[in-house]
Amino acid sequence: MASGWIVGTVAAVVLIGMAGLLMARSWRRRTVRDETLGAYDAPAGLGTPVLEVEALYVATTPESEPLERLAVEGLAFRGSARVEVHAEGVLLRIAGEQPSYIPADRLVGAGTATYAIDRGVEPEGLVALTWIVDDRSEPETPTRVDSYLRCRYPGDPARLVAALNDIAAAPAEVRPAAETAESEASDD
Repeated sequence: MASGWIVGTVAAVVLIGMAGLLMARSWRRRTVRDETLGAYDAPAGLGTPVLEVEALYVATTPESEPLERLAVEGLAFRGSARVEVHAEGVLLRIAGEQPSYIPADRLVGAGTATYAIDRGVEPEGLVALTWIVDDRSEPETPTRVDSYLRCRYPGDPARLVAALNDIAAAPAEVRPAAETAESEASDD
């Protein structure tokens, strides 16, 4: 009787250990696959944000593939976040991660979603931010990704989507002079 209990316990420990090893191996492969992807460096002196919201950062995925997580540097793990929308771009401060910045000229747009990876919510309960990731492998076409956020307070999703789409759609003449000069210098 006692030996059956021991065998069952050992079998359960071995199965859990194997599952843990497979998950670790899978994550290691994912981080190697995505090691060239990252957010951008935040410019010094961003100033006062146009909008700040508290949110839960859910995940970053390839554009229109909400079930395929990317291990983007600074955006690999879910966590509480503070989202700051500036005229120059978006700053994501995720607990336990380095701050991640998305320049306005790399922001494609924003909308709402119902699910991403392991998070399913009420209709339009997530904010999906589509942007061009900093891909150091220099592909022929820019790599677009979706980052998903779950806003903490009612009304914030609509305000965040509107603010993000406002800066994504802003022509270069409307942006601050420093950013315009910087983009012209990079064109040379």
